Amino acid sequence: MAIAADHFVGTPFEVLADYERRSLAHVAGLPEQIEAPGLWRGIGFRVGVRYFVSVIAEVNEILTPPLLTQVPGTRRWLLGVANVRGNLVPIIDLRDFVEGERSVLTESSRVLVVRQHAGSVGLLIDEVLGQRSFTDEQRNEAVGEADERYQRFVGENLQLGDVLWGLFSMAALVRAAEFQQGSA
Repeated sequence: MAIAADHFVGTPFEVLADYERRSLAHVAGLPEQIEAPGLWRGIGFRVGVRYFVSVIAEVNEILTPPLLTQVPGTRRWLLGVANVRGNLVPIIDLRDFVEGERSVLTESSRVLVVRQHAGSVGLLIDEVLGQRSFTDEQRNEAVGEADERYQRFVGENLQLGDVLWGLFSMAALVRAAEFQQGSA
């Protein structure tokens, strides 16, 4: 595949890989800041009054709450299933699952799509707060999770400004036995 004389020539995959490499070189901020050693990044989100961050690799997609089809005979926190690009994805109210209190849908409500062993699952959360970064120093000053409802999913809490961010493990959530038992 040939492209203009000043561009890379190769297979379609190689052309795309070269395009990505060149694009990343022009990202706002210096490239060394993107891959800075000692810097941990995650997706920040809010559930009720709590602030959490999960490893970017654990969140496959962020959606506005899709149309749901309710499934009879399921637990209250399993809101229903949604068709996400031809795949049926169960949608869980994360706050209701952990705290026993239903989330209220607002303009800022989102669904985090997380992969699990049998496919994907969507987690309704109150708000996505974008990418958050933490230094090794901040991680060394982390405190444990005080709320026993979240202790299985939040290993540590990190201070960033005035906000305490719980490091939320999506992997621990989807492995929890009760999470896997959506039937009532």
